[in-house]
Order: sequence, then structure tokens, then C-alpha cells
Amino acid sequence: MSPSKPEASVRTTSGIEINEVYDPESTAHLSAEEKLGKPGKYPFTRGVYPNMYRGRLWTMRQYAGFGSTEETNERFRYLLKQGQTGLSVAFDLPTQLGLDSDDPLAEGEVGRTGVAISTLRDMNSLFDSIDLAKVSTSMTINATALAILAMYVAAAKRRKVPESALSGTVQNDILKEYTARGNYIFPVGPSIRLTVDLIEYCTMNIPRWNTISISGYHMREAGATAVQEIAFTLSDAIAVVEKVLERGIDVDQFAPRLSFFFSSHLYFFEEIAKFRAARRVWARIMKERFKAGSQKSQMLRFHTQTSGVTLTAQQPENNITRVALQAVASVLGGSQSLHTNAYDEALALPSERAATIALRTQQIIACESGIPDTVDPLAGSYFLESLTCELEGLITAEIEKVDGLGGALECVRTGYFKTEIEKSAYQYQKEIESNARKVVGVNTYVSDTEEKIDTLTVDEILTKKRIHQLEEYRAGRDNERVKKALEQVEADARAEVNLMTSVMAACESGASLGEICETLKDVFGTYGTEK
Repeated sequence: MSPSKPEASVRTTSGIEINEVYDPESTAHLSAEEKLGKPGKYPFTRGVYPNMYRGRLWTMRQYAGFGSTEETNERFRYLLKQGQTGLSVAFDLPTQLGLDSDDPLAEGEVGRTGVAISTLRDMNSLFDSIDLAKVSTSMTINATALAILAMYVAAAKRRKVPESALSGTVQNDILKEYTARGNYIFPVGPSIRLTVDLIEYCTMNIPRWNTISISGYHMREAGATAVQEIAFTLSDAIAVVEKVLERGIDVDQFAPRLSFFFSSHLYFFEEIAKFRAARRVWARIMKERFKAGSQKSQMLRFHTQTSGVTLTAQQPENNITRVALQAVASVLGGSQSLHTNAYDEALALPSERAATIALRTQQIIACESGIPDTVDPLAGSYFLESLTCELEGLITAEIEKVDGLGGALECVRTGYFKTEIEKSAYQYQKEIESNARKVVGVNTYVSDTEEKIDTLTVDEILTKKRIHQLEEYRAGRDNERVKKALEQVEADARAEVNLMTSVMAACESGASLGEICETLKDVFGTYGTEK
């Protein structure tokens, strides 16, 4: 009898080889005190809070935004009535790129991938009848983050809500835009300055606000492995911390309000281990590299979104299962906040029905699964602890490589991050096309019939309506006041004064987002045309 053919090796998406079985020897090297500790204690492997979800569930924050401010406001209020516990705003591409809705470059994109915001009046409409003192708001905005947050604060002030009462997060992570997403405006140097201006202002004036959400999600969506996602994100975070320290702000003053944003992908156990390893690596960086004394400064608090890139247009209802698995991995990994993608997102913006199913997925995990009943329920698993340690080592090695190349800012400028992610994306796609990686409905268990589902459409008349609104808005404002406010923005930009105050004053004067950004372009130039 001939010997059986050895099985091919099984590897995670990061290329880590998986053993057929794990046993006590797999974790014999693991020091429980050094590597695990207690939940809520350094190095936070087991979670950032002692009682985790027994004390408070993760924030269920469904990402929403499309078309007009009125339509998005209606979706917000619907989701809040369905039990959502935080708002997450998606902005359209023109808003993300600092273009007003009537800019010729915005044609065809107004309200398509999010809500269109050009003025303080738009911001007031977006949050109509929503109590900003009681709701936590996350805003996915980067290049124009400072101006958008200034509008949000100005809208709150009009309602007599003080800055100190506001809570939420602004993404404000420009570095990953150059690496993976492409929605940048200004050169790297001025962009980082705007990021730090916002962090500095919020540290001094909006104590409950998460000043940045340093984002690996978009790198993972672009094709990064789990190791690259964490290593490149933490490298970006190191660069941000260094820049804030240059302002003379104590690390323990601003670091507790740094937050992170990660993807929950499909290799279930690697994702759980990834989150645990990320907490451990970041805690060590903050304690040893930056000498942070406060445990709050050493915590890695993060929002998770299930992976949009894993959703398929083929057999779209299969995506409900994919999202559920990714959501469970996020919760088992200790996320503080979670967005679950809608099953129809490979086809269009989420329909109301699909968004509700996505939210109900989180609620079923919270109320029916028993998963939140104990902290870090998979701790001690030979497999999970071994995988966590292996990921930690690979992540640390990659961060050290980035440091050796000059740090994250240099890796952004040279394109190192971008090139490495593209290599991983190419490898992943090759595996799908060769059937080495199975995707149900795409290269295995394929259906001969095409499913038809109703999808959301954005009204084609929106752009004309927005142009009319802006013409009306500009005609009704004090243009001399706007001119003076924009001159102050320009003066502060040239003098390297924190821009938050003058940009907020410009918003209150009636200046539009596009006008503010054009003023800053006159000073900073744009990426590739540095002044």
C-alpha cells in the first residue's frame, strides 16, 4: 500500500501556516502574566476594559449617508428608532475632496457615495431634530476633516450645545489616503498639520471627542494582509504621535482620545488574534517608546467594520452570512464599536431593508448568542494564543522595517506602503482566479441563475437641486463678512496658527467648504504641486 499523499499546507490570508492540531506545547513559550495579563490591564491583550461587554455593549454604529441632507437625516432617525446607538456619517466624494456641489468637478458624484455637505446650513439640516448632546457621531472624513468638524461644532453651538457635551469621532487620518484610498487634497506636510491642528483643538476644547481614527480598514480593503493592516496602521499612528508631541502637548493629555479603525475580514481566527495582537503591540509602543504613564494612553480602542471587499455581487444574500461571521470575530476580538455591512453593498448603496438586517445581525449577537457574557471567551485556546503571538511577532518586525526605512511619512512619500499592499492584493486575486482560494458563488457553488434584488437609487435631479440651493445660499449671505473670514483663514494658514478657530468663524460667516479649501490651496498647493 503506497503512503498517503501529504496534504498541502493551509495558510491564513497573511501567509501564516496553520498546524493540523494545537496542544499545550504550542503555547509553552507564552508567559501568561507578560503576554495576557487581566482584561483592562497592560498589555490589554484580553480587552481594554475589565468587564468589557458585561459593563457596556459595543456601539452599534451603522454607516449611512446618501443624496440630500434631508434623505440622510430621515435614514439617521430611522436607524436610531431601530436601536442604533451611534451615528456614522458617510460623505460624498466632492465633500471629501473639498468641492462644493456646484463645482464642475463634482458633476455626476453629488450624493452618490454619501451625503453632500457644502455649508453650515447643510450641516444643520443633516442633524435636524437630533440631539447632539445625546448622540455620539462618527464622521468618515479626512482631507476636509477640520472644516467638517468646525461646521458640526458651529451647528451644535447654534443649538446651545457646548463643545464639552459633544462626543464622537472624526476619522482625520490623511496618511492612509495617500496609501490606499486616494481622497487627499494638500501635500503631505500641510495635511499632517491640519490633522494635528484638529487633535490639538479637541484636546483643549472637546474632551469627549476621539480626535482621530487611525485607519487600517482602507488598507485591508485595498488588499493588505492582516499583518500589513496592523503594522502600517500603527506606523502611521507613531508618526501622528510624534507630530503632536512636537506641539509641546504631553502624551498623556492627548493619547487617551486616539482611536483606531480596522477591518474584520473572513479568516475568522486570524481576525480575532489580529485584534488581540494589535492591542499588545500598541500598549508596548506607548509605554516603552513614548513613555506614556497613563493606562488610558496605552489602550488601543478601535472601531471595526465588516469587510466590504469580501462581499459579492453573485448570490448577494450569501453576504448576510459573511457579515455575521465577521461581526462575531470583531466582538470576540474586543471591538468598542462596530458597523455591519449590508448584503447589497456590492451592488449599490444599502437599501433600508438591507441596512436593517445588518443592524439586526449585531443585535442578535448582543442579545441571543451569549458571546458578550464573559470577557475574552477564547483566551487560553492553544490555537488562538499561538496565532496571536505569531501575528505579534510579524507585526513588530514590519514596524521595525518601516522605522528602518525612515518611518511612516517617508514610506508614504516613497510609495512603500502602497507597493506592498498592491503585491498582496495581486497575490490574493491570483488565488481566487486559480481556485486556490474558494469564494462561494464566484468560483465554487456557482449558480446558473442571476438573482434580482431591489437596490437603492439616488435621484438624478439632486445635482440641479443642490446647485439651486447653493445659488440661493450665496445670494442671501453677507459676502463682505465671508471675504474677511476667508482672509483670516489665509493669514492663519501662512502664520502656522491653529486653523480650527478661523475655519469655524468662516463657516459661521457663511463661507462654503469649497471656498475654505480653495483658500488653503492658495497657501499649501495641492498634492503633487507643492508650493
